[in-house]
Amino acid sequence: MENVHLVPEEEEDDLYTGYNDYNPTFDGEDLHNDEGFQQAVRTSHGRRPPMTAKYPGTAIGVRPLGTAYGEDSCQGRKGEGLQESRMPVGTAMGRPMTGAVQDGAARPMTAVRAAGYSSSIARGSVFDPLGQSKGPAPPLETRNEDTPEEKIKILEKKVNDLIEESCLAHARGDLQLSLEKAKEAGRKERALVRQREQTGTADHINLDLTYSVLFNLANQYANNDMYTEALNTYQVIVKNKMFSNAGRLKVNMANIYFKQKNYTKAIKFYRMALDQISNAHSAMRIKVMQNIGVVFIHMGQYSDAITSFEYIMSESPNIKTGFNLILCYYAIGDRERMKKAFQKLICVPLGTDDDDKYIPPNDDPHANMVIEAIKNDKLHQMERERKALAEKYIMTSAKLIAPAIESSFAAGFDWCVDMVKGSQYVELANDLEINKAITYLRQRDFRQAVETLKMFEKKDSRVKSAAATNLSFLYFLEKDYDQADRYAELAMSADRYNPAALVNKGNTEFVKEDYEKAAEFYKEALHNDSSCTEALYNLGLSYKRLGRLEEALDCFLKLHAILRNSAQVMYQLANLYEMLEDPHQAIEWLMQLTSVTPTDAQVLAKLGDLYDNEGDKSQAFQYYYESYRYFPSNISVIEWLGAYYIDTQFCEKAIQYFERATLIQPTQVKWQLMVASCYRRSGNYQKALETYKDIHRKFPENVECLRFLVRLCTDMGLKEVQDYATKLKKVEKMKEIREQRVRSGRDSSARGRREGSAGSGSSSSPINTPPLRASVSRSEAKYSPVLEQGRDSGQSNHGTSAKGERLGARLKTLPGSNEPYEASTQQEIDASYVDPLGPQMQRPKTAARKRTEEDEFADEELGDDLLPE
Repeated sequence: MENVHLVPEEEEDDLYTGYNDYNPTFDGEDLHNDEGFQQAVRTSHGRRPPMTAKYPGTAIGVRPLGTAYGEDSCQGRKGEGLQESRMPVGTAMGRPMTGAVQDGAARPMTAVRAAGYSSSIARGSVFDPLGQSKGPAPPLETRNEDTPEEKIKILEKKVNDLIEESCLAHARGDLQLSLEKAKEAGRKERALVRQREQTGTADHINLDLTYSVLFNLANQYANNDMYTEALNTYQVIVKNKMFSNAGRLKVNMANIYFKQKNYTKAIKFYRMALDQISNAHSAMRIKVMQNIGVVFIHMGQYSDAITSFEYIMSESPNIKTGFNLILCYYAIGDRERMKKAFQKLICVPLGTDDDDKYIPPNDDPHANMVIEAIKNDKLHQMERERKALAEKYIMTSAKLIAPAIESSFAAGFDWCVDMVKGSQYVELANDLEINKAITYLRQRDFRQAVETLKMFEKKDSRVKSAAATNLSFLYFLEKDYDQADRYAELAMSADRYNPAALVNKGNTEFVKEDYEKAAEFYKEALHNDSSCTEALYNLGLSYKRLGRLEEALDCFLKLHAILRNSAQVMYQLANLYEMLEDPHQAIEWLMQLTSVTPTDAQVLAKLGDLYDNEGDKSQAFQYYYESYRYFPSNISVIEWLGAYYIDTQFCEKAIQYFERATLIQPTQVKWQLMVASCYRRSGNYQKALETYKDIHRKFPENVECLRFLVRLCTDMGLKEVQDYATKLKKVEKMKEIREQRVRSGRDSSARGRREGSAGSGSSSSPINTPPLRASVSRSEAKYSPVLEQGRDSGQSNHGTSAKGERLGARLKTLPGSNEPYEASTQQEIDASYVDPLGPQMQRPKTAARKRTEEDEFADEELGDDLLPE
């Protein structure tokens, strides 16, 4: 009865039907004859583990369904050669049986404990709920870069990197590199488009990337002044309908046309861009209209410009537009509208906060720290810059319209001052008053200027100091040094930290030759304002006067680091190195000076003098000749060039230089004698005789001329020799008598002085020397690089004096009476008469205009506050 099969109730016909029926698969009687079964037993195929579910709840059909019937069938035949371990068979749903062993750990018998957490460790398993004992995770799968999509992504990234590099190069100021990067990005982008077309993904072209490449390329073309290429690139963008809002780029195209001064096209493109900008973007429309107004100003169409600016001032007023509107009204001469525009300008809101918020409260340390942190941050700096720009435009407008809106500029300034006092720029009223005084100065009305500035003596300290500084400057120009000193003191008392006032006070001490005290004031000015170049320049001059050349050199080197192209500073450096007996450095600085002022004749002459002292005649001649070309009236240069040609036996070329000297100094007989001597040495005796006769007519008592006339007439066998000989004797006799009278007068005066000194004992009277004056004016802003005389020439006089002596030695003696006149002789020139060049040839060869101590100041040191901006 083990295998009794209960038949369902529906099968009521035969209760025992199917009793002996069974699945033929489980028929084990002929298994030893089944080749497939025997093969499976002999190989590993039959030893495969049963297909049971590895984890509870796996899907249905993972393993064959087991039944109780099939299990008993296998057990009943295990003795017939079937070698199989007993394994629990899963249920029909693929779920492991209760208590089945899974991966070495028994499944919990109940659902009270969570799976995986067991107090007993079965079969050597380790508690590892996270599976960490299985080792590291396998490496990520490498990306295959050979696929077309990956290649496209890599190329897009390269294009974006190139655009970024181009922008960064432009930010650094490397315009050429930025353009090269932009071009390379364009080439890469075109290659990307071609690659997408080849792979059939042309629909996925990145239009934003294409737009970025073209826009950056056009910008870089414009930055490098390649306007044609930039316009072509912008046209490519604008004409492509796939780019949204590309029409706005017509503003950039209009800007390029404006730079090319093609104003008609600029207006056209600005208006086209304006049509494509919606009213929602009002700020951009205002800026475009402002550009249109500026273009109309350049075209001279002031009425059209006024229309644009008036619309802007009614919709969104700003400082620049208000200033431009005033300019247009000034151009058409409309007084009333100028006044209205000025009133609108001073009413434009700046959009900045009140400075009171930066005043720290005393009781809150935390708030004090916050205020200190924001007091000089970027936002506050921007506010200050915006306010300074507005003040600049208002001041400029007031100075422009003041002479035009009223019958006199004084009344115009008064109207502007009244308007400013009632506005938010009330502090500008005092500055306008000072500009009024400066306008009087420009008109040479010094009395009105002084009266206007004196009105500020009772004002607040800042304005009072500025006015007193300018008054000190005015009196210094007029050489009223006492008044200049008084107002400098007043400016200092009002504002001790005013560097201009300290410089003016130092200048008044400088002209009193109190260089130590002047240097103290200059140093104090530098302490208050390290960028005060006037104080640094004058401090160097003070050290130079005191003989502290190294300190003076240090001052001018610092000044050169600030003012790289200042000709005055370079000359002072060259002069100091010459005084320090370093001619090579002096030459180096003068060479730098010639790069700044290549046509300055005095600098070139000084270079020639230094090279002459060094013995380099060829270089000296080159610079002297260049100096003569730019300024052919410098006697010292003419003298050197004439002597150079005589020294090199080219007397014919020396004639033109001595003739030039004759024109410059017609009363000096020596130049005419040198011309005649050159003719004689070159063998042109007839021309020499005519020249001597002409000299005799102009200077009949010149002994040297008569001597040469006698000699020439004797050698040429002329009849006039007797007349000239008679005249020569008379002149020599008169000369002897005159010399005797001079000697007798000197002897008698010497005896009188000895007798007077004996009678007066040891008393002596001091010798009065004129005081040193220093005048500073705007006209002296141009430097005069000539060698300073007296104290400032210092050691340089020795070198030039020695060179003068050498030059004088060549020109000071003539051949004897029995010597030939031919130029082949090595004898020096014309020496049978008293030296016509005399001590003048032995003086240092400086410039024709002596550099006095008045020229030593920089003219800017007093004008710091003349034009307060």
